[in-house]
Amino acid sequence: MRGCPMLEIDLEKIRYNSIQVVEKCHQKGIAVIGVTKGFSAMHQIVSAMVEGGINGLADSRMENVIELRERGFTQPITMLRLPGLSNVINVVQHTNTSINSEITVIKALAKAAKKLKKIHKVILMVDVGDLREGILQENVLDIARQISFLKEIELSGLGTNMGCFGGILPSSKNLGTLVEMGRAVESQLGHKIEIISGGGTSSLLLVENNQIPAGVNQLRIGEGILLGTDTTNSRKIPWLHHDAFLLRAEVIEVNCKPTIPTGIIGRDAFGNIPEFIDIGIRKRAIVSMGKQDVNIDGIRPIDKKIIVLGASSDHLIADITDSEQTIKVGDQIAFSLTYAGVLSVSDSKYVGKKFKGGTDD
Repeated sequence: MRGCPMLEIDLEKIRYNSIQVVEKCHQKGIAVIGVTKGFSAMHQIVSAMVEGGINGLADSRMENVIELRERGFTQPITMLRLPGLSNVINVVQHTNTSINSEITVIKALAKAAKKLKKIHKVILMVDVGDLREGILQENVLDIARQISFLKEIELSGLGTNMGCFGGILPSSKNLGTLVEMGRAVESQLGHKIEIISGGGTSSLLLVENNQIPAGVNQLRIGEGILLGTDTTNSRKIPWLHHDAFLLRAEVIEVNCKPTIPTGIIGRDAFGNIPEFIDIGIRKRAIVSMGKQDVNIDGIRPIDKKIIVLGASSDHLIADITDSEQTIKVGDQIAFSLTYAGVLSVSDSKYVGKKFKGGTDD
């Protein structure tokens, strides 16, 4: 698409990151589930992750799961968002496993599985501190017992989530608690459960430092493979690529303007009252990309001397005074992305997608 922002995706770097994460986790007996929701499950990226050796896929959007199945991906798929009563048929039909915390929903999944003549696997999510999804620890044995009576449901394991709501970091202590609960469930049921799913990218630091509790045998990795970053732990993972995604947008105006608007300041188009600091006349570029295209807070100019001042729905305003480049109308400004940036731009129909090391179809 001419004139639109362009997201450039290096599939070789994603493939490399997948290989590295899988190798490091497999050394600890940990399977890697590739999380595809962060990039709207674009099949080119999914293929790169699969080629990198991941053990399965996971997504939170049924639309993505169905598209992956239609494109021929046969890998086990886990539904990462708690199923609603309204979509249990789709969950059973298109995924192998779902994470769950409500026995009412699990019973509905059992009825759907019976109707479809399938066995559906369930990972029972346990809240060990982050306060997102998950049953309380004192209820684990009771819920596990109830699940055991459902012939069409297999209690595949226990899982937990870290960092996505409460910002709680995974630790040997809280993941150790999950392992202990898994052993208690096994003792109660009289057989071994398959999975102890110990979170996502934020748990990789424990793997690196040999602090992951024995018994954790699955991690659900998205951000680490895509960006080589770990937002919860505020770090770049040193053994991974950090630049598999690059966003470019065209400069459509260059002008020297004051840093304080003229007139009475009211609210902007998004209901906020902007604040300004007077630092004199500055050289500014307007870029053909705005809040309707991408989460502006999730992008950073590659040129560290370019400062993003703000954005409307259609335009991004940047201070280019200190840049060593001679930026003119028609040039492009390149941006790196955070996970939040990739999440928003991947789903934007206003941003083109260009793949390196694969096909553009």
